[in-house]
Amino acid sequence: MDQLIIAGRKFDSRLLVGTGKFASNQAMVAAMEHSGSEIVTVALRRVDIDNPEDYLLSHIDLERYLLLPNTSGARDAEEAVRLARLARAAGCEPWVKLEVTPDPYYLLPDPIETLKAAEILVKDGFVVLPYMPADPVLARHLEEVGTATVMPLGAPIGTNKGVRTRDLIAIIIEQANIPVIVDAGLGAPSHAAEAMEMGADAVLVNTALADTPNPDLMAQAFRKGTEAGREAYLAGLGTQRQQAEASSPLTGFLRND
Repeated sequence: MDQLIIAGRKFDSRLLVGTGKFASNQAMVAAMEHSGSEIVTVALRRVDIDNPEDYLLSHIDLERYLLLPNTSGARDAEEAVRLARLARAAGCEPWVKLEVTPDPYYLLPDPIETLKAAEILVKDGFVVLPYMPADPVLARHLEEVGTATVMPLGAPIGTNKGVRTRDLIAIIIEQANIPVIVDAGLGAPSHAAEAMEMGADAVLVNTALADTPNPDLMAQAFRKGTEAGREAYLAGLGTQRQQAEASSPLTGFLRND
C-alpha cells in the first residue's frame, strides 16, 4: 500500500486536517470522519491540554487520530518551544506542528525563528513538522537540523487561493529527502489534487472545510482530490506540448477515392 511515512510512523491517509473555525464541534467531527484523515492538528492556545474533558478535546477520538498540537500564535522561537513542552508535559505524544507567526495580518511564518525553534525542539526529542515559507533554502536547513517534514505554504493561511507558490514548492519537492506537506491556502479539492500531482507527500486543510455550509461533504471531496492527485503523480502525467498531437493516427484508414 502507498502509505505516508513520517518519522517511521505509517499513515494510510495523505490528508491532514485542522480543527479551527468550525461552526460547532459536531461539524468538526463530521469533517474529520469524512476526510479519512488520521492526523488532526489543534492549536494549543485554544485548548486546556491538561484537561481531557476540554470541550474541544473531548470530541476527538485519540484512538483513531494522532493529535498534532500546533504552536499557532507563537511570536518567536521561545514561545513556540514553551508551548510544545507544555503539550508534552500534559501527556501528548512528542509530535508538534511548529508555527511561528509574528505578523498578525498575513500570518506569514518567521523563517529565522522557525529554524531556531526547530533546532531546539529536535534536540529536545520532538517530531517536528514546521510550517514555513515556500523557501527551498530554508527547507534544506530545516531538514539538516532534523525535522520530520517540511510544510511550505501554498498561499497565506485562510485565503483559499490555492498553490500560489507552485514553482518554489516544486523545487522543495525535488530537493527534499523528507515528506513535503503543503499547508495553508488550499481552498478547493482541485488545489489539493494539484499539490499532490506535483509530488507533495500530503496536504493539510482547515479553512476550506470549516468555511462551507457542508463541511462533511467538502471533507469528502478533499479526500478524493488528495487521492486522485497522488494516483496521478504515481501514474506519471503526460508531457505538455506546444503543438496539437492527435490521439488516434490519421494515416492508414483515411483514403481519398
